[in-house]
Amino acid sequence: MTIQYALLGLLSWQPMSGYDLKKLIAESSAMYWSGNNNQIYRALVQLHDAGLVSYQVQQQESLPAKKIYSITEKGEAELRRWVLSTPEVPEIHNTFLVKLAWADLLNDDELDELLDRYETELEMQLRMQEERKLRGMAAPERTPREVLLWKKISENIRGSYENELAWVRGLRAELSGLERT
Repeated sequence: MTIQYALLGLLSWQPMSGYDLKKLIAESSAMYWSGNNNQIYRALVQLHDAGLVSYQVQQQESLPAKKIYSITEKGEAELRRWVLSTPEVPEIHNTFLVKLAWADLLNDDELDELLDRYETELEMQLRMQEERKLRGMAAPERTPREVLLWKKISENIRGSYENELAWVRGLRAELSGLERT
């Protein structure tokens, strides 16, 4: 995901400060992004320089002033152009699969421990997704269609973890049927 389009999308929902944007991205499963916070602020500067966002300085009592960013018409047009562009197929970038490719180097107990840790991590991610669902993740609700789209995004993410968990449990079952070495 390019951070610029995530920011434009969030700003199309409502004006926000860089801090608010950073917080929403950090809490969102749908906006997964692994960069650092400085990249968000750099992206906002780039979007502003390109005329895709504007900002107003808001004075705060006993706190530094903050910039509240808004998407411009040009920014909305760019976001729309990007949304209409050909979708990218998800990248399968799973480091665990690379580890698993060489896991025959491990003895049975080591392999079992590796699979235990992976299963535990997946279960924890599923619990986090469920907690986010219960808390009601911040999402735009401007139309019933938008509500449905965000709900389905959340279901897709949970489904990916559930599928991966079922897969690793199936692998463990098949491995248990093999002769121990």
